[in-house]
Amino acid sequence: MSVVVEGLSKSFGGVRALRDVGFSVERGTLAALLGPSGCGKSTLLRVIAGFETAERGRVLLDGREVTGLPPGKRDVGFVFQNYALFPHQTVAENVGFALAVRKRPAAEVRARVAELLDLVQLGGYESRRPHQLSGGQRQRVALARALASSPSTLLLDEPFGALDQQVRKDLRRWLRALHERTHVTTILVTHDAEEAMEIADRIVVLRDGEVQQEAPPRHVYLQPANPFVMGFLGEVNAVRGSRSTIYVRPADFRIESRPFGDATSASVRRVLDVGARTQLELALADGQRVVAELDAARSVRLVPQLGMTVYLEPTSFRDFDGIGA
Repeated sequence: MSVVVEGLSKSFGGVRALRDVGFSVERGTLAALLGPSGCGKSTLLRVIAGFETAERGRVLLDGREVTGLPPGKRDVGFVFQNYALFPHQTVAENVGFALAVRKRPAAEVRARVAELLDLVQLGGYESRRPHQLSGGQRQRVALARALASSPSTLLLDEPFGALDQQVRKDLRRWLRALHERTHVTTILVTHDAEEAMEIADRIVVLRDGEVQQEAPPRHVYLQPANPFVMGFLGEVNAVRGSRSTIYVRPADFRIESRPFGDATSASVRRVLDVGARTQLELALADGQRVVAELDAARSVRLVPQLGMTVYLEPTSFRDFDGIGA
């Protein structure tokens, strides 16, 4: 099912949460709503699901306007940030809840529950209760429950927010693999740029309730629409020049121990080894501070030390005035 959002605006007590938001998600796509806390991501997802009502705008699912319909009439599955599992029910009962409410035959419910638990790699956990599961397992139960009624669209509100870093990484790879098996149109809310870049086909970047950019991950990273988008996707240096400010990622500097081309001199003020990378804090001649990164091979060649003078030049940058390299 395709998802189209047109001109959505929403306020809470006079505070505008969404401002004329519009974007589209093609059928079978996994899209990420990405942005900082409080930017309107979860509100937008809840409006799409029907849990919140916008003051203006439309939501269309497969070309059908659903703006005024309740959640149960939209054919969407929703996974809440806190999982919202029923603590008194078993895993099987949680997963089959929507089907049981619809009074589907018991044999059909058992078969569907078994199919979904196998899909989310929890076969054999049918009789356990939520408190007997890890956070990652509870999240997979919540996903299975959302998929039980075969929704055309799956909406995930910060599904990995409460999990530790390694479990998050494992689950997002698992979610991507699951999506490739089911091809259910999916919209994921996250504030983690790495997470969005790794698993999404398309990213919608939000700030203060407004869409900043909507594009595939590689396009958003290589051609960010503005300084906010560029900075939200990773550390960036704003280097002031005589006529404009350019924005350079730490890895996009050529650094040598001797002058070259139009390189600028800088003094090494800090050296930090971060795994296979070496991070340098540099003071330019005009007093500006920048952060640069070297891979292992470049670090071995340069051998950076505190107080050392080096020469650097950006190999790639954005200035957002129509000029980039």
